[in-house]
Amino acid sequence: MDAQILKEKVEIALAEIRPFLLADGGDITLVEISDDTVKVQLEGACVSCNVNQMTLKNGVEATIKKYAPQIKRVVEIHGIN
Repeated sequence: MDAQILKEKVEIALAEIRPFLLADGGDITLVEISDDTVKVQLEGACVSCNVNQMTLKNGVEATIKKYAPQIKRVVEIHGIN
């Protein structure tokens, strides 16, 4: 799949889950897509939330895989900004 199309699919997935994160005072940003891995940065309340890894796997990763099944994992990157 073309890299730009893959990025668009990942952004659509993030847009789908973003309202849930915003409702809890957080957000998420796409950092990079490399091979079969998406790197994201959690922001706001999501950074210190004690269930953020569960959200990352069960929410973010599952939603991304729905739009881009070739993605195998989603990892959180800390301290980009």
